[in-house]
Amino acid sequence: MSTSSSRVNLKEAVHNLDTLPSMPVITQKILALNLNSDEGEGAMLKLIEQDPQIAAKIIGLSNSPLFGSSKHVSSVTDAAMLLGITRVKSVTIGIAVMSSLAKKSTGKLDIQKLWLHSLAIALALRTISRAMPQKSRPLDDEIFLAGLLHDIGYMVLYHLDKVRSDELHTRLDAEKNRPCIDIEAELLELNHGELGAELARHWGLPESIVAILRYHHDPTNVNASEGQPLVSMISIAEKVLISFGIPEHTTAEISPEEWAQLGIDPAKADELIEQIKEQAEEAKKTAGGFP
Repeated sequence: MSTSSSRVNLKEAVHNLDTLPSMPVITQKILALNLNSDEGEGAMLKLIEQDPQIAAKIIGLSNSPLFGSSKHVSSVTDAAMLLGITRVKSVTIGIAVMSSLAKKSTGKLDIQKLWLHSLAIALALRTISRAMPQKSRPLDDEIFLAGLLHDIGYMVLYHLDKVRSDELHTRLDAEKNRPCIDIEAELLELNHGELGAELARHWGLPESIVAILRYHHDPTNVNASEGQPLVSMISIAEKVLISFGIPEHTTAEISPEEWAQLGIDPAKADELIEQIKEQAEEAKKTAGGFP
């Protein structure tokens, strides 16, 4: 265990650009493209094809029952036709970020379980969105990007201070009935939501994504409005999947008001919850090759 003198000051570390993880090159290139043009779409697909690991994962996801493909997908182009170009963009960014930060992981943070949880949350957001009034649904690429990156702060903590990352996950395993935010407040200057938000800001991601990462455990915070409705959607999804992948240490109770705020009839909640849990189990079969 580290001593207090050897600990990294997280508040100082996140403001030192050299200590924060750098954005994967493929992510930088994709974010710079104009995907509203045929040239931009073609350039993105070519970038993915040039990265065999990401290409294989995109194709593997496309062939899962999660997206209802009636034929075998064998190319990135076919995957884009099935998933849609914006969803391919978000999933590619999520895979690239997770894979990049996972390369050095040897501690108690289970990257595989974190990816499984993140993928399940992204799919849950898609299900919740379809039950919302069309005019208030987030964009599809925002849904997947938010779901895949919402807990990236755990990986930022590992990158900055492996010792305290291990301490945190030891405590989370031992104190399963306590909210993760309470445990983090005792150990860290910044919790995983705040760390993820700092990374997102460092990378120049949209302010809506920054807010989603920062407030997904605090959806009623007045400053969460920039990330709504996805902040509230993630809060609900994590309550449904409270122990899926990584344990979320949050209450499982979802009030009728939480559903109603999203324009969803609370009477349909049980059906939605079942759909989310079924998709999560299917994701477990798909996630084996990730990140």
